[in-house]
Amino acid sequence: MRATVPVLIISGSMGSGKTTVLSELSDLLEEANVAHAAIDLDWLSIMHPSQGQHGERLMFANLAAVWPVYAAAGAERLVVARVVEDRSELQQYRDAVPGADEPVVCRLEASIDTMQERLRCREPGMFQAEGVARSAALAGILRRTRAEDFTVDNGAGCSITDVAREVLSRAGWL
Repeated sequence: MRATVPVLIISGSMGSGKTTVLSELSDLLEEANVAHAAIDLDWLSIMHPSQGQHGERLMFANLAAVWPVYAAAGAERLVVARVVEDRSELQQYRDAVPGADEPVVCRLEASIDTMQERLRCREPGMFQAEGVARSAALAGILRRTRAEDFTVDNGAGCSITDVAREVLSRAGWL
């Protein structure tokens, strides 16, 4: 077992492919026999009544509660999908995951048109218009703040397996 916990965060605007890449990363890590947990952090913050700005307090409390279960089951690394707008947010990951290394942040990039088309397909309900509008605004914020350690293109026509391999390679995980 490792003394520290490597943490990889897949960031990017809405529709950039964070959840899809997370899933493919997990498959590649499994194939390489790398003990890990893969968590889409958005799912750890959804509830009603709302918990405020993106439910971050709830999300990190839930991450702190579930990480020990994953670690006890043998996970030695953590990969998550979640937007990182500012590097100051990384302290919350270190607080929630005892022994966490400095998280490595990969921002996925795609054109606004590609991200918005993905959202139109993925979000057919009442959230669609808000999500489509937010994707462009968030992409601009992420380009300005540069909270990532590196970026990977996940635009239209990219192979999800190739994207996931590039993320893992650039993070030094494979």
